[in-house]
Amino acid sequence: MTDLIDLNTLEILALYRERKLSPSEYWQAVEARIDAFEPLVNALYAYDPEDARRQALASTERWQKGETLGPLDGIPVSLKELIATKGHPVPLGTRAVELVPAVEDAPVAARCREDGAIIYAKTTCPDYGMLSSGLSSFHKLSRNPWDPTQNPGGSSAGAASAGAAGYGTLHIGTDIGGSVRLPAGWTGLFGFKPSQGRIPVDPYYTGRCAGPMTRTVADAAYAMATLSRPDWRDGTALPPNDIDWMDLDMNVKGLKIGLMLDAGCGLPLDEEVRDAVLSAAKLFEAAGAIVIPVEPVLTREMLDGLDDFWRAKFWGDMAALSADRRAAILPYIHEWAQKGADISGSRAVFGFNQTMEMRKACGRLMQSVDAVISPVNPIVSYPADWASPTNDPELPFEHIAFTVPWNMSEQPAASINCGFSRSGMPIGLQIVGPRYEDLFVLKLSKAFENWGGGVRRWPPPPQAR
Repeated sequence: MTDLIDLNTLEILALYRERKLSPSEYWQAVEARIDAFEPLVNALYAYDPEDARRQALASTERWQKGETLGPLDGIPVSLKELIATKGHPVPLGTRAVELVPAVEDAPVAARCREDGAIIYAKTTCPDYGMLSSGLSSFHKLSRNPWDPTQNPGGSSAGAASAGAAGYGTLHIGTDIGGSVRLPAGWTGLFGFKPSQGRIPVDPYYTGRCAGPMTRTVADAAYAMATLSRPDWRDGTALPPNDIDWMDLDMNVKGLKIGLMLDAGCGLPLDEEVRDAVLSAAKLFEAAGAIVIPVEPVLTREMLDGLDDFWRAKFWGDMAALSADRRAAILPYIHEWAQKGADISGSRAVFGFNQTMEMRKACGRLMQSVDAVISPVNPIVSYPADWASPTNDPELPFEHIAFTVPWNMSEQPAASINCGFSRSGMPIGLQIVGPRYEDLFVLKLSKAFENWGGGVRRWPPPPQAR
């Protein structure tokens, strides 16, 4: 079982082609892994192993006939709960939402299903996807497989827990301020937030992206051919592409890489995180890149403005609920959003306009560098039952200062492991590229992986601890 769990997507598919492994056999290994870890980490929602076995058997038969559906045929995939799958409710992580089955697959789910993926479960998220935490009023508390007393981050919390626990090779999250990269950083995964519109989403929203969370760069890159096919439901979707997503070779010699160690505001940077990122920067220099310090792009006014806008937006949504349903919302989220009732229309618009200021600041910086590297998360870790790294609804976004600007500027950004703390927790490096240069970010990430970045070991099963 362990040997199969250690395989990446390309290795699994090669074994399928060679008739040395079937999708049913691989799914059995994944199911056993889930059985071992899930009581500990609580990563999954709507998990249906019987249906997964049926899907795996159907894929096995297609491989035997040489009639596969697409590049992900027989590959188990988990989708974040916010990504609709036909016939399943989308609770948005909260007990406040009425559980109505989705009438159709969201774009990501549709593309995966078209290409033969085994969609075996949804993964957990906090209320409305508005926490970097595994805490939810609807789902069980999701935990970090590296240390179950610690938080996996969020809002793609379950995806991170599932990925780090080895529930297959591909997990899709969503990211509006760091919700793919933050949990990937805290769990040692590779997390990729592409340019907005590269992977269509529904509903779409300012800064909202979907992205793969995987153990290797190649796993994420391989999935992009499927995930990036256009869908009319996303009004920001980019045109069809002919990108060779597996063309990952790159010589970084001469590239100008901006090193950002100050986010401009938010939580102070842990010394261990700083040291790990500096060590990563030295690897880029050793390979011939020119690494230069750069100033932050984010200001306190920008972050506070975004906080105002999001509070007003979510309180508008929550105010339409009955009093009983509002009372079911996680208290932290309710307390945070309720302050939106006091935000005037002009102040909310000013807050939204700060997204444009972020965009301008990021664009200005990219005139002087080819890419930016920085920490993903400013701190090493925090307790599993905290709603956020501050656990304070008055300071809800102090941890996203390194990640959120790149959502608003629509630029691709990735998280890749660059070391471990003294306590044994993973530390993430963020790699950011110019808008639409998604393959460039994957190439830089792959180069860093080749130099020794990424995780080479994974948490042992609970019974082995």
